[in-house]
Amino acid sequence: MSVLDRFRLDGRRLFITGGSRGLGREMALAIAEAGADAVIVGRDPESLDRTAADIRARGRQCWTIAADAATPAGCQAACHAALALGPIDILINNIGGRRIDVPIEDQSLADWQAMIDLNLTSTFLCTKLIGGAMLARTKSGEAKSGRIINTASMSGLIANRGIGGRHYEAAKAAVIHFTRATAADWAPHGITVNAILPGYFMTEPNLRWARDNPAMIDSIRAAVPIGEPGQPEDLGPLAVYLASDAARYMTGSALLIDGGYTIW
Repeated sequence: MSVLDRFRLDGRRLFITGGSRGLGREMALAIAEAGADAVIVGRDPESLDRTAADIRARGRQCWTIAADAATPAGCQAACHAALALGPIDILINNIGGRRIDVPIEDQSLADWQAMIDLNLTSTFLCTKLIGGAMLARTKSGEAKSGRIINTASMSGLIANRGIGGRHYEAAKAAVIHFTRATAADWAPHGITVNAILPGYFMTEPNLRWARDNPAMIDSIRAAVPIGEPGQPEDLGPLAVYLASDAARYMTGSALLIDGGYTIW
């Protein structure tokens, strides 16, 4: 088998939350290009349909599930719907976001809980349900391996400057350690669990943020050694690597992709 063959994902199936837009879309497209079929979850049927069409144009099958995976009920329903379609080999827990920019002292308990559900509880539930089904298959010998990729953030390692909503840093730090703990539990059964820690990427929410706060984007450029924010497509190759046999010996890792922001 050649080196490039080890990156192929033929015959595998991806389940990804937040798979119709931004970083999730680019990871889904990259993994489809490497050969996997996909089940993508999102809130907007139109964007789901567009991304599904782009995946099918790459010669792969794609199923869409319109659900709000930020809520425990919506997340569980999406997982059960996906499992009814057949076995999942690759899980990407991708949904998340800051959404609420308020100081700690002003944040309500209801908002805190909603943001923790978005950024952390969804990762737990998908890991429990989709990952749990993977685990059962490897234990029974039906499958040899499984791959779980959690989208955390560089914010799980640092406190961002000039912004509120510290639920985000707290939840993403928890995702990183949940990744490590789950990796330790499931490594003997052929399932790897790793986290991707993006820095500042020009996703739709951040593009809106930049339009509203133009000085902020200038300060970020000045703080990134590479000199610019990341583009969503920069994340695809890393997701393919972690999903593939090329990464069979990597688990429990938290991989920064931040243009060097956290170097300083």
